Amino acid sequence: MNAAELDTVLLVGSGVLILAVLAVRASVSAGLPSLLVYLFLGLLLGSSGLGIEFADADLAHALGFGGLVLILAEGGLTTKWEHVRPNLGYGLLLATLGSIISVTVVAVGAHLLLDLNWELAILLAAVLTPTDAAAVFSVLRTVPLKDRVTGTLEVESGLNDAPIVVLVVAISAGDPLGHGGVLGLAALIVFELVVGGALGFGVGRAGAYLLRRVALPASGLYPLVVFAFAVLAYGSAAYIHASGFAAVYIAALVLGNTELPHRVATRSFVEGVGWLAQIGLFVMLGLLASPDELHWWHVGHGLAAGAILTFVARPLSVMACAVWFKRDVREQLFVGWAGLRGAVPIVLATIPLAADVPGSDDLFNIVFVAVVVYTVLQATPLARLAAFCRVLTDKARDVEVEAAPLERVSADLLQIRVPRGSKLAGVEIGELRLPAGALVTLVVRDGKTFVPHRTDRLSIHDDLLIVAARSVREQTEQRLRDVGRHGRLAGWGLDEN
Repeated sequence: MNAAELDTVLLVGSGVLILAVLAVRASVSAGLPSLLVYLFLGLLLGSSGLGIEFADADLAHALGFGGLVLILAEGGLTTKWEHVRPNLGYGLLLATLGSIISVTVVAVGAHLLLDLNWELAILLAAVLTPTDAAAVFSVLRTVPLKDRVTGTLEVESGLNDAPIVVLVVAISAGDPLGHGGVLGLAALIVFELVVGGALGFGVGRAGAYLLRRVALPASGLYPLVVFAFAVLAYGSAAYIHASGFAAVYIAALVLGNTELPHRVATRSFVEGVGWLAQIGLFVMLGLLASPDELHWWHVGHGLAAGAILTFVARPLSVMACAVWFKRDVREQLFVGWAGLRGAVPIVLATIPLAADVPGSDDLFNIVFVAVVVYTVLQATPLARLAAFCRVLTDKARDVEVEAAPLERVSADLLQIRVPRGSKLAGVEIGELRLPAGALVTLVVRDGKTFVPHRTDRLSIHDDLLIVAARSVREQTEQRLRDVGRHGRLAGWGLDEN
């Protein structure tokens, strides 16, 4: 690449990035995953649009896996362990048993109803089955769901790539069952999940131990090192042929839930990298797709395969897994519908494409149609469906907490705004009953600041500055949320209406 070509790449790349970032707000307002906007940007730039040629399946496969690693790292680093812990079993069962059920049902349907040979039918089923971490994280975090629903979907999307990758790679290599048959393949999947998860846990703990004891010369280095440990977990697991995806997610989950220096800066950095990975990944996949090569055959098969998955296979897999965890029917309905697809199926479709599997071009086009259509179909009514299924919480009226670290005194400066509808309004400062070690130091009201007395009452749109010792920060935030939801009597067993 010469200097002129590099200048062109930088010009186009920066423009696309700015457009993609501006499009986030529009996509969130519409209730759609931003990945669809990025895919269409790629299509506009590609051979069917402005004419940028990109047809390197091997490069797309490599870059796709790299993007998924960064997205899973961001997901793990920003996921709260208290949401994941009680739902780990259910999410893991969905990622394993649920995936097996979905693959089986879709493969049989694709073979019998769509007349695909068994190899392509199983590949199509395997590629379409895993939920997409980026789609789940970006859409569900805009809908105030119950913690156990959010935790279940996050665990599933973080771990279900691992067993599917094993199956897709084996089929693409022409040796789906290897020498050990079905039991051998099952044992390989278990090995990859267990060893990858254990390695990720070990790397995460080692990284946390090191970062808490080594003083780096600049605060900006901490986010880089945290991200590096998460990627190290992926590389280490992949090197020994374990699941790198399970390793990076578990390592990031451990690191993200450890008291590390400059956590706020780290969180902001990883969210930025996660967005950048999503934008780059989806634009690239849009470039790889060629709408002018789509035929009605691809569209029909994509719609049919997506329907089998969405309306038959996914509900069956959720019902089979929910039996063990006593989840009610409405919650099962929502979890089944909220299993969003996104970049993961399209990235997985590049594996047989790169391996020159017969029919892989058709497979890619079918998957592309199914992902685009059913992501729109599933994401659009999510908020209304959540209300119908009674899995919403009153988090929409929760205070939003911004924090800045006070490292020299092991404390955090918390800034909150009293939102409209919050029951914090009218509560006296003393009635907040914040834990020992937390203090409201300043109130900003109508542009004027004052140091509050314990008898001063809060008002809508007040901004509060609270200094909290790091050991009680979580308790302080939870107390503010409790009072915001239930009023001054929160914690006494009485809720104000």
